Amino acid sequence: MYKILTILIRTSIAIPVMFITGLITFFGFEVPFWYSSFLAISVAGLSYWIGSVYFHFRFLKKNQLTSKEYRYIRSNLIEAKHKIRRIKKAFFSIRNFNLLKEMTALLRTTNKIYRVTKNEPKRFYQAEQFYFSHLDSVVELIEKYVLLYSQPTKRNETEKILHVTQHTLIDMKAKIDQDLYHMLSNDIEQLQFEVDYVKHTQKTKERLDNNE
Repeated sequence: MYKILTILIRTSIAIPVMFITGLITFFGFEVPFWYSSFLAISVAGLSYWIGSVYFHFRFLKKNQLTSKEYRYIRSNLIEAKHKIRRIKKAFFSIRNFNLLKEMTALLRTTNKIYRVTKNEPKRFYQAEQFYFSHLDSVVELIEKYVLLYSQPTKRNETEKILHVTQHTLIDMKAKIDQDLYHMLSNDIEQLQFEVDYVKHTQKTKERLDNNE
C-alpha cells in the first residue's frame, strides 16, 4: 500500500512538471517542439527519480535501517518469496485432508510473516529463525513428502516415512505460529497494556461514581 501511494504521489508531481516545463520552453523560450518535449520528459523523469530517492530514505529512516541493512533484508525476502512459492506448488499435490488443513494454516501464517516483514523490514530481525531455519525445513519436508506420496507403489517403510514427515510438518506449523507470535510480541504486550489501562481507568471511574 505504501509503495502504491508513493508511486501515485511521484506520478502526480512528475506529470504537472512535464507539462509546465514543456509550456515554458516551447512558448516562453520558443524552443522547437521536439526539443521542448524531450526536455519536458527529462525533467519529469528527474523529478520522479528525486521523489523515489526521497521516499526511499524516508522509509529507511522510519524503519531505522541503513541502506546496507535494507539491501540485506530485501535479498532475504526475495529468497523467502521463492521458497513460499515452492511450498504453494507442493501444497496442491497433497491429498491427505488433515495435512492439507494444517498446511493451509501454515501457508496463511507464512504469508503473514512475509507481509509484515515487507511492510516493516526491521521486524526481520525478530523472525530470523523463521527465515534461516523453519522456512527451509518446511520447503524440504513438504517437497519430499509430495515426491514420496506420488510414487505408484509404496512399501511399508515408505508409508512410515510419510507418516513421520506428516507429523513433523504439523510440528513445524506450530513452530512457525510461534515465530509469528514472537515477531508481534511487542505489539501484543503494548495492546495488553492498553487494555489493562482502559480497564483500570473504568474501574476507577466506577468507584468514584459510586462514592458520589
